[in-house]
Amino acid sequence: MFKRITSSAAHLKDVRYLALMALFIAMRTALSSLYIPVGENLRILVTFIPAALEASIIGPIPALVSGALSDLIGYMLFPSGAFFPGYTVSAMAGSFIYALFFYERNISVLRIALAKLIVNAFVNVGLGSLWSAIQFSKGYIYYMAKSVVKNSILLPIEIIILILMFNLLLPVMKKRKLVYSGQVLPVPWK
Repeated sequence: MFKRITSSAAHLKDVRYLALMALFIAMRTALSSLYIPVGENLRILVTFIPAALEASIIGPIPALVSGALSDLIGYMLFPSGAFFPGYTVSAMAGSFIYALFFYERNISVLRIALAKLIVNAFVNVGLGSLWSAIQFSKGYIYYMAKSVVKNSILLPIEIIILILMFNLLLPVMKKRKLVYSGQVLPVPWK
């Protein structure tokens, strides 16, 4: 695993990967402005799609950089409330987790489900509730309870969306030699 992490750092010197990172940062930034508010500091976003796809291409270290830049640029262009660095940490953590599960790995339905479960549970619920409790007047348990409900309902939908996206885009990414050649399509019915 350490070899995969360090080998991904070389992508930060490759113009092709930097251009891809810029494209994914632009997508994540644009998508961050489109959300459905469901409560105090609780939103439904689709930025997980480009985050997961990008992480499968660039790896863990560049994913950290991209996550940070996406959050910072998104906040500068579409501010909502005061800036809080905890959300930048969350964006970085989510991207890093996706990269650990997808970069140079065989992508399967189980791997997609586990990655999304971990991101939802630890990043969205765990860290997100902590950041809300620090910023706002109510306690951690209050925000956690709301976040658990939202993330539990969205988890299967988000997993299905990622499965569909990887099914559509893995052949193209393999053809362009952007992903590990041993990756398999995450088709649950095969």
